[in-house]
Order: sequence, then C-alpha cells, then structure tokens
Amino acid sequence: MNEILIKDLECFGYHGVLEEEKRLGQKFIVSVSLKLDFIKAIEHDLCQDTVDYGAVSQCIVDEVANTNFNLIESLADHLAKEILIRFALVEHVTVEIKKPWAPLKVHLDTVSVRVERGWHSSYIGVGSNMGDSKSIIEDAFQRITSLAYNKDVLLTNLITTKPYGYKEQNDFVNGAISLKTLLYPKELLHFLQAIELDLKRRREIHWGPRTIDLDILLYDNIVLQDEELIIPHPEMCKRDFVLKPLCELNPNIVHPLYHKRVCDLYQELQTSNTYEKTVE
Repeated sequence: MNEILIKDLECFGYHGVLEEEKRLGQKFIVSVSLKLDFIKAIEHDLCQDTVDYGAVSQCIVDEVANTNFNLIESLADHLAKEILIRFALVEHVTVEIKKPWAPLKVHLDTVSVRVERGWHSSYIGVGSNMGDSKSIIEDAFQRITSLAYNKDVLLTNLITTKPYGYKEQNDFVNGAISLKTLLYPKELLHFLQAIELDLKRRREIHWGPRTIDLDILLYDNIVLQDEELIIPHPEMCKRDFVLKPLCELNPNIVHPLYHKRVCDLYQELQTSNTYEKTVE
C-alpha cells in the first residue's frame, strides 16, 4: 500500500458538548493518511489512477462545517467513513483531529483524537426454513447491500439442505454472502442481528427452525473469541451447507486457524467418519 498524507488542514465547525461551541463554532485541525495502491498512477502518470487530494480536502472541510457532533471522536469516525465511501481507491484511512482551544481549566497546546477505518473482507452464512425462505434471504441480502458501509456484496446460489443437528423440522434454504465492509466485527454482528430481528428471527430451539439466520463465518484473517462473538465461526468446518457456498464464492479462502483452503476443508469433511451430510 502507498500513502497520501494531508497534514494540518484548517476547518471550521460547530462540534462540542458546550452550547457555546455549538453556537459560535471553532477551528479544528485535521490530518489524514490515505492508504491505496497508486502504482498504476506512477507508471502512467495519470490523475484518474490515484486519489484527488484536493477533492478529499474539500470533502473534509465541508463535512466539518455541515455536521454536528458532541465528540470529536465521532467527527473523526464520520470523516473516515465518508472518505472511504466517496473515494473508491482508498483502502484504509487514518484521521486525526486537533482541537486547539479546547475549553479546559489547564493550559495545553491541543487535544487530538485519531481514528482508523478500512475496508474488510467478510463472509456470512445465511439460512432459513420458515416462510418464503428464498424471498426472506433475498430481503436480507438487499438490506446488507443497501448499507453505505458495505460494498461488493455477493450472494451465492441458494441450495436446499436437510436439517443439521435438530432433525424434527423442515428442510433449509442455505447460501453465503461475501462483502467488503467498513464495520468492525461487533458492529457487523449488531447490524446483522438487527436484520434478523426485523425479519422476525426467533431463537427458541438450538439449531431449530428460523425465518433467517445470518452468521459471520470469517472476517479478514482475524481470530476473535468472547461471550458475544467467535470468529471464525466454530461450527463452519463441520457443515457442508456452509462450506459448499463458500467454495462457490472463493474456494481459496484460507481458514485462519487451520491454515487450509475452504475447498480442501470441504473435501476433508466429505471423507470424515463424523460427516453429517445435508447437501445433495
């Protein structure tokens, strides 16, 4: 990745907790680091193969002037997202905002915050066995696609599969979604849970019937485990209805714990003595 730096851009805006800050406004100093690949621009010496830092600077000035936040932390995050959404070549951005005259009872030069955002690759498992499953999955897909913080959203062909684990239920419709997202893992989880809730997802029986199921399978190559979220999904390598759609999206995705491609994991599963087949 190459880098473009914009340092100490002077902006004026109405951000802060105090009423005077919101009413009178004040100066903010913004610096950004843009990570992108501009090797093609170097080779051909063409502006369209890189990012117009003048346009980025004007975007920052306009957003600082025309938005309103209590916290400069929120403003910095907003600027990072806006830059990534508006300037397609930028893969990662760091935004630093200095507040030169912060209303404090001590003497200091500036207070500043720094926020980093970038595009991340994620894969989501999707399934349903209640209602019009294909329409429900398509609805969930459209909701994921419509969020400005997501791009390059793809849905696999949908397949009909036998129930896994709990057998006394209807067949499922399953697939997988790949996307690039600006959302951090927990933000993506909460976004997907909100879609499930809106589509009347119920959790009454473990592995039981559901109108929609949206599971984060992979997120970049990170390994994460806490009470709320585990990545990679701990059951994905046991489930042919997960691995088969993933192979359709990208058979060469590498599992960050097993260090094997999903196509190889799928083949290993099919020859395993514990294989519970659900896909015809």
